[in-house]
Amino acid sequence: MSPEPQNVLDYRGDNTIFLVWNFKKEQNVEAVFQRICALVINLNNSGDTRFPDSGATCVMGIGYDAWRRLGLPAPLPKELENFAPIIGDKHTAVSTRGDLHFHIKGSSSSICYDMAATLSQILDPVAVSVEEVHGFRYWDGRSILGFVDGTENPKGDKRAYFGLVGDNDPAYKGGSYLFVQKYVHDLKAFKALSLEDQEKVFGRSRDNDVEMPDDLKPSNSHIALTNVGDDLKIIRDNLPFGNMSTNEMGTYFIAYASTFSTVKKMLDNMFIGSPRGNYDRLLDFSTPKTGTLFFVPSSSFLKNVASGTPAPESVLSAPDAGGGAREAGSRPSSGSGSLLIGSLKKEAGYE
Repeated sequence: MSPEPQNVLDYRGDNTIFLVWNFKKEQNVEAVFQRICALVINLNNSGDTRFPDSGATCVMGIGYDAWRRLGLPAPLPKELENFAPIIGDKHTAVSTRGDLHFHIKGSSSSICYDMAATLSQILDPVAVSVEEVHGFRYWDGRSILGFVDGTENPKGDKRAYFGLVGDNDPAYKGGSYLFVQKYVHDLKAFKALSLEDQEKVFGRSRDNDVEMPDDLKPSNSHIALTNVGDDLKIIRDNLPFGNMSTNEMGTYFIAYASTFSTVKKMLDNMFIGSPRGNYDRLLDFSTPKTGTLFFVPSSSFLKNVASGTPAPESVLSAPDAGGGAREAGSRPSSGSGSLLIGSLKKEAGYE
């Protein structure tokens, strides 16, 4: 039976709250994390029951350091690591810490607020909220810069193929790599460009969202550099945000992918350039303030953590008592009846 994924593939949700929390030092966080896993499951079940047409959902991602601190199964997802800054000749994709990421969305801002408040109540004693962004759908899916965002998103069954881990990492099948960046736009500078030059920055028309022909599309346009092939796609769930009092207008870039290497290739093209120096022109008007990689385990994984048993993925990775690898689906045992939660913590260095 395939693991049930978290709700990373849903199109719905015009209102969003993005939250990043970091654990405090010298705090016992395992028990709180277990409660959070149960709460995420409960919030999704409740949202689906009470507001079935709203797309109300909460998706949780876990950072590399948090995964190890919590003593979650090892080996880790193959590509989960701390994101390393990507430094180009002019622009840098910064790296920022993040232990837990919550992507809360729905057609109503009320359900988003209630979900965020409930999560915060449990996390507050052991963690610090370091980022909170309220996103909204802008007209027909446009960014604050005025251009449609996410036109190339996979559709239908292709969303699962590009958005969920498959047989290449069977221990974490049904999970997803989550990469986020908070971009702040220089609207004044961008709006000072002519419409023709704005369209060259993106590589598509503003009003009718038509991509430029290859012979007219600038090689440093956003589309030219982020399109890394039809067999390498990601699921973008970006939304704009804005604060008039601070003049902070931007885009919260959020990508779900079956492999982080696909996202990394796009980022390399954008910040370093292809070839080097031919960086994404959009970066002259958009500055990333954050950059963090998380892993979104399956809903089945969260249910197992919530119940106090190891996630089923650990069965595939932990050795048996004799030191040999067990067959997939065999029951883990330490020889003393334990389910190896302690051994996983010890292996990760947090017992």
